[in-house]
Amino acid sequence: MSATVSPLAPKKYVKLPALEGVRIRTAEAGIKYRNRTDLLLMVFDEGTDVAGVFTRSKCPSAPVDLCRANLPGGKARVLVVNSGNANAFTGRKGRETTSLTAKAAAAAVGCRPDEVFLASTGVIGEPLDAGKFSHLLKDMAKGAEAGLWGEAGKAIMTTDTYPKYATATVKLGDADVTINGIAKGAGMIAPDMATMLSFVATDAPIAAPVLQQMLSAGTKGTFNAVTVDSDTSTSDTLLLFATGAAAKRGAPRITDPKDARLMQFRRALNRILKNLALQVVRDGEGARKQVEVTVTGAKSARSAKRIALSIANSPLVKTAVAGEDANWGRVVMAVGKAGEPADRDLLSVWFGDIRVAREGERDPDYSEAATSDYMKRDEIRIRADIGLGRGKATVWTCDLTKAYVEINGDYRS
Repeated sequence: MSATVSPLAPKKYVKLPALEGVRIRTAEAGIKYRNRTDLLLMVFDEGTDVAGVFTRSKCPSAPVDLCRANLPGGKARVLVVNSGNANAFTGRKGRETTSLTAKAAAAAVGCRPDEVFLASTGVIGEPLDAGKFSHLLKDMAKGAEAGLWGEAGKAIMTTDTYPKYATATVKLGDADVTINGIAKGAGMIAPDMATMLSFVATDAPIAAPVLQQMLSAGTKGTFNAVTVDSDTSTSDTLLLFATGAAAKRGAPRITDPKDARLMQFRRALNRILKNLALQVVRDGEGARKQVEVTVTGAKSARSAKRIALSIANSPLVKTAVAGEDANWGRVVMAVGKAGEPADRDLLSVWFGDIRVAREGERDPDYSEAATSDYMKRDEIRIRADIGLGRGKATVWTCDLTKAYVEINGDYRS
């Protein structure tokens, strides 16, 4: 964790309850960081179902390849995550590392290698030596405990200034089921699945195909709607595990994604995904402000999303927000360059509830003082109405400060 915690960090961290069917252990393996945990092991009870979504990068990491290969089996017994090294662009050595790690993890918990899931985060292009940590897994599995979610969130951080947690308890049938989630991410964040590492687990008895449908749908307005710097990581991994332990308390096993009993669970899962995604934005490297960008009146929802991302990813928009400068001309610029249908003379722009431009020119009631005052807030809303249709979309980003350059200028140092 950074010495300076983001000013947008939660005022207090939620405590995640123990989750039946999941046991956790962390360790200091010294992969890159000293005097902090950098290795996470999660052990799942036999029969745990799993779903996942991954980066769309054409240069994925070796652990992403392994997860993709194992996901069709639909079952998980163990997750191993390391921070400090992404094991990406590491060629044959990277594949050997994932193979060795998967075998060591499988031996540690007594499962098949295809029930092992791996994730790595950190520097790209540096070989990851499995010998640094694979020997730790056996003792970690023996010492794993149900309640160590707080430790799990800390062990997966890189440039994060705080760990990210979310939890919810809802009814499935007549039984209470719990959903816990952790995430890491601060830089190299762009909406192209999953923009970070995130691991969510539940004791609900839900079949893997149903989990997959909910997770894929849930990412669209959450992890795929956040951007810090427009850069999609090689390692993005979001995994959802369901241990099924709540079946003993009367929770029904769900095998159909259209099952009406899923409604509360689906809503809670989506809230957790959004909560974690926004925590990543609020921990954007050097961030001082959260920015919500909404586009309405576009030709289609897809068009609205592309325009919103054009605004959210614009360095000029983001630096204006950092400087608390109500420079709405940069929003106009970002709409115009998006490559989507737009009409200069139909466009309207708002900062918060203040309309700053309409019908191709500055709003006649525009007040520089009022708008500048609004820009001093730590949560900024920008809206652009395109005036052409009914398409709308919302994405979230953060401002771009000098600290972002400083953090990334010496990331490997």
